Amino acid sequence: MKKPFTILATILPVIAGCAGCSRSGALSDEIITVDVTAGYPAKELVLQDFMDVEYIPLETTEEFVTQDLVLDISRNRIILRNHPEDGNIFIFDRNGKALKRINRKGQGTEEYTVYMRVALDEDNGELFVNDRPRDRIVVYDMDGNFRRILKQDEKVSFGYMYNLDNENLICSKNRKEQRPFAVISRRDGSVTGEIQIPFKEGISTTVEFEMNGGTYTTGPDTYKPVIPCVDGLILTEESSDTVYMYRSGHRMTPVIVRTPPVESMAPRVFLFPSLFTGGYYFMDAVKTEIDLSKDEWFPTTRLVYDRQEKAIFRYTVYNDDYTDRTPVMIDKSIPIMNGEIAACQSLDVGQLIEDYENGKLKGRLKEVAAGLDEESNPVIMLIKHKKP
Repeated sequence: MKKPFTILATILPVIAGCAGCSRSGALSDEIITVDVTAGYPAKELVLQDFMDVEYIPLETTEEFVTQDLVLDISRNRIILRNHPEDGNIFIFDRNGKALKRINRKGQGTEEYTVYMRVALDEDNGELFVNDRPRDRIVVYDMDGNFRRILKQDEKVSFGYMYNLDNENLICSKNRKEQRPFAVISRRDGSVTGEIQIPFKEGISTTVEFEMNGGTYTTGPDTYKPVIPCVDGLILTEESSDTVYMYRSGHRMTPVIVRTPPVESMAPRVFLFPSLFTGGYYFMDAVKTEIDLSKDEWFPTTRLVYDRQEKAIFRYTVYNDDYTDRTPVMIDKSIPIMNGEIAACQSLDVGQLIEDYENGKLKGRLKEVAAGLDEESNPVIMLIKHKKP
């Protein structure tokens, strides 16, 4: 048995700019400083200039009517869900053909109650379903047949669960002290490693508000604790002022340091990375503030670090498959732990049909929209790393 490891991330001397960016696009040991209160200049980008884009219309049948909640994408499969409480897990191939609908919702030992995430191991034909209310992961084959249970270690929460490598998943967070990310075995759920990110005090991103006589709590939907990059994973702990990259060999290095310190601000502004490419780091500065009178929720400044220019900008990214200047909400993308795909988005069918009828689409997106109707399943847009 491999000996479990622990990584304690430490703050290295911070320098602004790039400490040697490689031509291959891999992230070198550069650390940038981001002032979340600064007024950075504006920059416009076209998505297709730095990423490849693929559109996948999902087949619609009586049994395959799904929302747009993508859970995982592998070489040959796409996994989606509707509302987590209905229990459905939909499996499509990479061309959008409907393959299988699985529902093992229930109270039995081999069933799940409510799940939020599914991780796909295509090589071994397994689905990892986080049965969060019962603090465990249930493993099935691709036909929904039960295989085993991964029981939760007291140090781990299965709220977030992503593929790490052929042997492990990465989960967060610890319910104690520094709340590290945990690396767990796909075989039995044992903790094979912990990744601790230090911070001064635990800080929540949620905001409490009153509406219609009730008191509610909500948080920004752009916080992604784990996102892929070209040669590792970007790990973000909302209470820390430092964003780290986790590389193979259990190496942990700082990538971004934000200022001023998050605990010093009122209201607080958090920095959430959203997409890392060979040339750009996309991130959001999110203020924990709600104004119900204006229907404004968590004001956000979208920022990008240009690795070539070694500078930070407020960005707008446009989709070149529209004839007008239609922006892409990079921060709304879903990260995909796949070396080919960086992230994905679901495109609203009704809006696509309207844009097609108004002559706003071109290229492959126009071809896809031509075959849609109001009952169609969503179209999945894959945002892929450009091939060398």
